Amino acid sequence: MRIKRLIPALAICAGLAACGDTPAEQALYGGSAGVLGSLVLNTDPVVGAAAGAAGNLLYCQTQNNCD
Repeated sequence: MRIKRLIPALAICAGLAACGDTPAEQALYGGSAGVLGSLVLNTDPVVGAAAGAAGNLLYCQTQNNCD
């Protein structure tokens, strides 16, 4: 049972670790990770996508080390 949750969790971490070169790519990567996370947690995927996109944009824009 743990393996079934471990693989999506690792995919989420990989998605969140990837910034993009442009704000559109950053939003896409974050939104994708948010949707995946929401599906794993059985919550609303639209809210997950919005939270992931906003979170990744905020992180990438403030950290300046995503390149």
